Amino acid sequence: MNRTAFFRTGISVIPIAVLVILLAFNVYIFGSDAILGASQVALLFASGICIWLAMRFFRTPWKAFEEALRSNMGDITGAIVILFFIGAISGTWVMSGIIPTLVYYGVRVIAPKVFLLTACIICAVVSVMIGSSWTTIATVGVALLGIGRAEGFSDGMIAGAIISGAYFGDKISPLSDTTVMASSISGTPLFEHIRYMFYTTVPSMVITVIVFTVLGLVHGDGDAVRITAYSEALASRYNISLWLMMVPLVTAFMIIRKTPALIVLGISVMLAAVAAVIFQPDVILEIGRGAAEAHGMAHVMPQWQLSLTGIIETVYNSVSLDTGNPEVNKLVASRGMLGMLNTVYLVICAMCFGGCMRASGMLDNIARLLLPLTRTRTGLVAATVGTGTVLNGVISDQYLAIIMTSNIYKDIFESNGYENRLLSRSVEDSATVTSPLYPWSSCGMTQATILGVPTLVYFPYCIFNLCSPIVSITVAAIGYKIVRRGDAKACREA
Repeated sequence: MNRTAFFRTGISVIPIAVLVILLAFNVYIFGSDAILGASQVALLFASGICIWLAMRFFRTPWKAFEEALRSNMGDITGAIVILFFIGAISGTWVMSGIIPTLVYYGVRVIAPKVFLLTACIICAVVSVMIGSSWTTIATVGVALLGIGRAEGFSDGMIAGAIISGAYFGDKISPLSDTTVMASSISGTPLFEHIRYMFYTTVPSMVITVIVFTVLGLVHGDGDAVRITAYSEALASRYNISLWLMMVPLVTAFMIIRKTPALIVLGISVMLAAVAAVIFQPDVILEIGRGAAEAHGMAHVMPQWQLSLTGIIETVYNSVSLDTGNPEVNKLVASRGMLGMLNTVYLVICAMCFGGCMRASGMLDNIARLLLPLTRTRTGLVAATVGTGTVLNGVISDQYLAIIMTSNIYKDIFESNGYENRLLSRSVEDSATVTSPLYPWSSCGMTQATILGVPTLVYFPYCIFNLCSPIVSITVAAIGYKIVRRGDAKACREA
């Protein structure tokens, strides 16, 4: 590396170092509350440092940053709307009795010793079917969290099992946008990409299954009194009915039919709102009356207006009910659309930092540091996996991490004679699965918000997400099913 390149790389590392120091300080001072504003300030401050350094030393014009920010904000518009709809689902699915019904029957069907394993497998199956980790976690995951709490498991364990299963499905489902993106950017046919991922994904999932099986077995039989108290509290507050399961079934059917996400989420919210009026009229009336009283309107509103007010309140606002059981109260408390504002705030700030780093060319400068590692097969895969993992933390967006990692290494894989599917697999083994492990990333913040479990609490139990990068590098070191172009016989065997 010559002097100029070394200088540019050194400058490029500064914004990341500033961000890491500020985020660490925020976590130390504010703990899990850092995501309520302190982390966003850190991202914006690091963005300012990046802009100043790039304009001062790289002569990057301000217009380049404006264009990058405009592009990044446009890219996340759909994600922001989806986040608001997820908030609406969390409210309507709870207050309509869908989540309480799932929990009510779940604690009777799932034995505590196999709960973590069951939760992981259920989320994996659902995520494979619908191709979305976010939707899986926001629906099935929330219900499983309630079941796990009733059976005495820690929030971190439960969330780790849910996220592990959901991201397994997100990684290998042909309906997943990340799977399609990784295969298309590298030029690998979709199903060839999925088949090739099995060589690293299956071992990672096996390890995950073993860990959650052991954790479940050492947990014990669960507290029967606690489970009974959960069930009684839910039954006393909600009309528990299997008919409510029609809403998640219709939602799953629409997703399987590849209906656009916003349409699916919107219809799901409306169906849940109708179900709330039919099955939980007293709950909705109570919520509406409370909202009307807060505005001094309760005495002038007829019952139907109070019910409509309750529905609107459930969709957009944070709502809680008193069930007589503090733990169940936490389960049936919903955030609504307003509860997603901190997530949206964080996503916007993260996109600002990622856009500035990209526009300044600093990401490319940092990537050059890894080029000496790409001379061997193991080094090339390790560098790709490491880049995908780090970019999730630097630019805080899963999709950008996939795109940029693929673009950085595509020519290197080709010049070394390796197949495109090795690149696409390495990208998925890192950029896709490590995204929920960063508290300030869009995925990490979203999952923490949906489940109500801080990222640092569930981090140690995301076994699949932690294992995937390691297994990917291990398989590369072994060389199993990795071939170079031109070796026709080896290609056929692969």
